[in-house]
Amino acid sequence: MKSRILVIGDIHGALKALKQVLERANVTENDTLIFLGDYVDGWSDAANTIRFLIELKSSHNCIFIRGNHDELFLDYLQKDSYNPQWLLHGGQTTIDSYIPIPKREINLHIHFFETLENYYLDTNNRLFTHAGFTNENGVKNEAFTKSFYWDRTLWEMVLAMDKNLPKDSLYYPKRLKNYNEIYIGHTVLARIEEDTPQQRANVWNIDTSAALKGPLTIMDVDTKQFWQSDPAYTLYPNEKGRN
Repeated sequence: MKSRILVIGDIHGALKALKQVLERANVTENDTLIFLGDYVDGWSDAANTIRFLIELKSSHNCIFIRGNHDELFLDYLQKDSYNPQWLLHGGQTTIDSYIPIPKREINLHIHFFETLENYYLDTNNRLFTHAGFTNENGVKNEAFTKSFYWDRTLWEMVLAMDKNLPKDSLYYPKRLKNYNEIYIGHTVLARIEEDTPQQRANVWNIDTSAALKGPLTIMDVDTKQFWQSDPAYTLYPNEKGRN
């Protein structure tokens, strides 16, 4: 089978959805898997999700991007301190999932979180990052690295853009011109009442709201074919996720 580059949206502890969509996409060891971050904070399989991803990397070519929820949880693991608001946005479920995990394994998970990438740029000048960036000259010039996993202005900007604005216009956003395509998660598509990957300008949002009522999505970046799990909440019927 031909190798593919597959991008995966925000998982938020929904390991059942992840396994389901990997199977539906018929993922093989020939494929490159680019995960857009937010592996935890939502459903009860947070610890098992990280365990699964660590094992997956041993057999598949995986690129793991850092999400804001991943940074929040790493801060908790390293400093044993946290913003109380984080607990209300999935943090408590993640903490609870780690109760039975032995310290030695938790250390392996800490290493996983520490080695996440802020962004990935492929040979076709396609950018993959969790949230966005703000520097008009591109990610290598970004002064505020937290933008990679906290920014929402990139997606908000392309949502508000005039679809007919030509690229040579003085008003065309300069930061978009740096890359052929940009792939992000972070801002759930439920906000615009969508549950499939959405493109605005050259930005693709893959966060189909698996943390809430939506499915988890994998997309082939070359063909734009995508596969989805069942809505994650149906796989965890006795849980609230981030709803």
